[in-house]
Amino acid sequence: MVILGCDHAGYDLKEKIKNYLVKKNMNIVDVGASSVDSNDDFSKYVLLLRKAFNMSPNCQIIAVCGSGVGMNIGLNKTKGIRCVLGNSVKQVRLARQHNDINAISFGGRNASFFKAKKMINVFFNTDFLGGKYKKRMDEIDL
Repeated sequence: MVILGCDHAGYDLKEKIKNYLVKKNMNIVDVGASSVDSNDDFSKYVLLLRKAFNMSPNCQIIAVCGSGVGMNIGLNKTKGIRCVLGNSVKQVRLARQHNDINAISFGGRNASFFKAKKMINVFFNTDFLGGKYKKRMDEIDL
């Protein structure tokens, strides 16, 4: 299952990602936003993403806010969530292989759908390498 969430600044990109994942027949839970409301806050959606994750801890998360940073910080404060700010395909690949990320955040104001789609495909299709990387992740687990 993939949990999607965004604030107003990430709404357009989240909707494009959602449509892309629907076409790929992926099981999606969308916690919002369901429209553009410039008075909403990313923190509201971080809390909804956390709640959904706690109900389905084997899921993957895609979060979008203006810069991607607020979602990234908020999600990484949750036990079991390992989120990377999606900046490049190489970064996402290494984060999956070495850090076993299960969440990715994007900046709706700085990530194109074309670029985000490439990173999402790597996110879903790259395996964690385990071994010494698992040992490292276990050492820093909260």
